Amino acid sequence: MRPLNISEMNFESLIEREWVATNRIGGYASSTLCGMNTRKYHGLLVAAMSPPARRMVLLSHVDETVWTSHGEFALSSNEYPGTIFPRGFVHLRAFNVEPFPRWAYQGDGFTIEKSLRLLPGENTACLSYSLLTGEKSITLELKPLLALRGIHELMYQWNSRLSAEWKKSGLVRIPASTRTPEVFFAHDGEFRAEPHWYLNTIYRREDERGYSGLEDLWKPGTFRWTLSPGQTVHLACSAEPVELSRVCGDLDKARDEFDRRTSIVTTESQDRLETLLRAAESFVTESLAEGSLDRAVQVISQYPWGSANGRTALAGFSGLFMVTGRFDEGRALLHWLAAQMRNGLVPTDFSEFGEPPVFNGADTSLWFVNAVGEYYRHTNDAQGLRALFEPVEKIILACQHGTSLGIHCDGDGLIASRAPGIPTSWMDAKVGDWVVTPRQGRTVELNALWFNALKIAASLATVLKKETLAREWEELAQRVYAAFNRRFWNSELKCCYDVLDDNGFDASIRPNQIFAISLRHPVLAPERFGTAIQTVVEELLTPMGLRTLPARDPAYHGRYAGNVVARDRAQHQGSVYPWLLGPLASAYVRAFGPSDETTARIAGWLEPCLQYIQGDGLGQICELFDGDEPQSPRGATASALSIAEILRCYAQDILGITTARASRPLPQALPKHPVATSTRK
Repeated sequence: MRPLNISEMNFESLIEREWVATNRIGGYASSTLCGMNTRKYHGLLVAAMSPPARRMVLLSHVDETVWTSHGEFALSSNEYPGTIFPRGFVHLRAFNVEPFPRWAYQGDGFTIEKSLRLLPGENTACLSYSLLTGEKSITLELKPLLALRGIHELMYQWNSRLSAEWKKSGLVRIPASTRTPEVFFAHDGEFRAEPHWYLNTIYRREDERGYSGLEDLWKPGTFRWTLSPGQTVHLACSAEPVELSRVCGDLDKARDEFDRRTSIVTTESQDRLETLLRAAESFVTESLAEGSLDRAVQVISQYPWGSANGRTALAGFSGLFMVTGRFDEGRALLHWLAAQMRNGLVPTDFSEFGEPPVFNGADTSLWFVNAVGEYYRHTNDAQGLRALFEPVEKIILACQHGTSLGIHCDGDGLIASRAPGIPTSWMDAKVGDWVVTPRQGRTVELNALWFNALKIAASLATVLKKETLAREWEELAQRVYAAFNRRFWNSELKCCYDVLDDNGFDASIRPNQIFAISLRHPVLAPERFGTAIQTVVEELLTPMGLRTLPARDPAYHGRYAGNVVARDRAQHQGSVYPWLLGPLASAYVRAFGPSDETTARIAGWLEPCLQYIQGDGLGQICELFDGDEPQSPRGATASALSIAEILRCYAQDILGITTARASRPLPQALPKHPVATSTRK
């Protein structure tokens, strides 16, 4: 990726673009291109106190000031009522997100490069400042502003005592209180304790989204350095005592490895693939399972506010684990999810606060079966298959004979889900008691996944010489196939109905039908592939992905903006999802076969997303885009499913790579403690 040219951007452009960096245990750093926080989720160190959960914004922002013989120059920017102050963005000249976020600032008498690096596997962030050119010496002052609260909360000035303690030379400790955790700073400058509250910081995106967006931040004091040209200084913030020399050494090794890896990248295709692989790494977390020494591999659904999610992990399994060659982590994820099963269902959502997992996805367990099939197909791991077959069998039997969420088979073998007030599909927007996209009954993708799961389970049973089960499931699969093609096909529109219920059908044209073709075992009859794909492409395809509803549909909402009600109304009623390009590409290859023409068609579909990730996306692809042109980016800044499916499609369908093993593995070193504790109540 090339550095961004800031000179052509106005202030609004600078704060519209958001970057994300992660520590691969659930913690992250995120802000706008110019460093002005516009969300309560932004911060320079958002620590996962119980990895990957209980995330807290520790270091929200740093006020940065440079003094030269020409005067005082602010590098940072904040928004307060009626003003942007300071206005450091005017000195910003360049930004690059790889291999870590870096900024270049320039003023009379200085050019400074700033970088932010997160240590993999721990809650530590390190800011570094290098005087590249300038006067004989300049003065740099940093004032860290702390939030010390959960990511979904806001901090306000309070009366309890907060203070800074010198522990030893180069180490400052902020003691824990009844509401806040302890925080440590390691530095190679001078520190002066100056506790002070900065009141009324504004987060404009929260206000736009209908939430409170006003916060008070606490400053423990000021760090100061005198820099000479060529000198670099450091300030590290951590949830644990930290040695600056170790932090800098570890980060230098990571930088050397990045330089080594990128030195062999010679083509645009390699560059794009490396960008996608690095993005995929950021969502996979590894920690110690609570109360044991077992590895718990999970997938953060999206940054900056998403938590671990079973559906996302499993629907994106091939892109996140198989294409990247992370077979061990993929197997560990499947075992961890299998251990959480209840009534044959795999949990969909995992709490940020340690509460029991949520079982609200009828499709999640069937994605699990698909993932097991993909794991065995890529690894041929018979021993691993034997360990995973029991949860597969439980899922099939639970769906076949009925389980929670009103899941059951009808007389034809089709599967339905009826849970009052619970949106059990991925189109899961809900406001209060209002399910925005009600899809009770037999949804098209649930039955596509059901047929696919039956075929996979039957083949796995055959491998394990369980012939009776294999024969039973194969027979049921054939009944499902016949019923699906008899009941789901809309002969008038030449595509599939979206939902069947006991009283009729929903003929809305939605992208869910693409899974009837794209999965390993397609349930739609082959002679119908072409017309179904043509309908989806004509009605739903945009440069950034598939719409969730055609623009001509009376229920269409083309702009995902406004308060929570307005956004949820639009979320699956027209919004564009990049991740659906992956299933569309797989369906197209299956329908028309691999060829230069097919590859060119798919490459054209992916090109805008590939340009986005290396441009405005700053190394990531967002959750969704507006249905209306120009398809502005919306939702979460970085989406695991968007990255997973674009990566899988690009590697397999464009580059012809089955396994594009990442250049560096996830850190194998686990956190020093199973659970990092906090005194926050």
